[in-house]
Amino acid sequence: MLDLLLTKVRMQNEARLMDVGVRKGRIAYIAPSGGESAPDALHREQGAGGMLLPGFVEPHIHLEKAYLLSRMEHEAASLQDAIQMTAEMKHGFTKEDMQARSLAVIREAVRSGVTHMRCHAEVDPILGLSAFEAALELKERVRDSLDLQIVVFPQEGIFRSPGTAELMEEALRLGGDVVGGITYQDADLQAHLRLVFDMAEKHGKPLDFHADFSDNPEQLAIAEIADRTIALGMQGLVSAGHVTSLGSLEHGRAMSVADRIKEADLHIMSLPATDLFINGRGERERPRRGLTPVGLLLEKGVNVVIGVNNVRNPFTPFGKADPLETAWLLAVTAHMGGDADARQLIRMLTEGAGRALGLKNYGLREGAKADMVLFSVPTERDILLDKPERRKVWKRGVKTADTQVASQVHGLL
Repeated sequence: MLDLLLTKVRMQNEARLMDVGVRKGRIAYIAPSGGESAPDALHREQGAGGMLLPGFVEPHIHLEKAYLLSRMEHEAASLQDAIQMTAEMKHGFTKEDMQARSLAVIREAVRSGVTHMRCHAEVDPILGLSAFEAALELKERVRDSLDLQIVVFPQEGIFRSPGTAELMEEALRLGGDVVGGITYQDADLQAHLRLVFDMAEKHGKPLDFHADFSDNPEQLAIAEIADRTIALGMQGLVSAGHVTSLGSLEHGRAMSVADRIKEADLHIMSLPATDLFINGRGERERPRRGLTPVGLLLEKGVNVVIGVNNVRNPFTPFGKADPLETAWLLAVTAHMGGDADARQLIRMLTEGAGRALGLKNYGLREGAKADMVLFSVPTERDILLDKPERRKVWKRGVKTADTQVASQVHGLL
């Protein structure tokens, strides 16, 4: 007896309509629809030919600094302006305030189909461990709807903010999942890299960097990260968000750096909403695009994924926690308009992001955890273009969201 049977769903790389069954939180049955041997189930859901995907994986988001627009006295004019504005607002953050805003993001993400998320919790002398502790409490509170990984993130820099390294150590001892780094906040890049790589090795944790967030081709910390990753044998355990300076690099050099990124098996997290908003401001003639070169990296076989990053704050004064909205933006700005591109973008939100987060038992296959999102449209391209609001979401086989939309148009034949 199955706990749940989804009937007549579309699946990636499968031409036929399929049935998918769940038992004890895992996928236990996958077969063509209409088979006489379909097992009984306590609950049945009609897929009606809509596409079933693995739950979306949000690989890079900031929860405790979401929804700050009403507190901003002016708009950010640069990256450093956004950092400074947020640092000033952080003095007024409380744990209850951070949790309330974080929960608003998480609720929207779950409604959108997200079943796994990696957030960056800021650890510094301003907040101490309060943002991390708020995230740690939320991790347990939302576990039935969302698996949350917490990056111990030194937004204000480590050496420029004395005491941050000790706070990071304590957060890792308390249960931080990932060591964070930021290549543009400390003057001595090598010292910064040495410290966070040593910290990751000491605690047995993966690494996740904010790196090269500019349109200056001379900022290429990603090459140093790749070299150190290879030297330490940490391939597959290191991620980097932004990496937009690479998009301003001369093509031949960019290809060489991309080869090194591939050799290091770095996961590159494109964050287009923030990257496009902040970058490209300093030039009157032919302003740079402000994105990492997604097409080049994909051609080289690099695992490129997509993150929402910020929701309505100085870094990104718009957006919401729907990965499809961000994927659509990347499709437009990275010239990824074809059917094959749509399939690639959906893979970046699912399997690719799952690999970046080191997820086990993820995907639509027998034995995997039943983390799924069902759409009312039949193809990946329809999902990307329509961004349909009608979605049903399951976490370990238990429904966590069901969005139904009613619409009427009057006066048209």
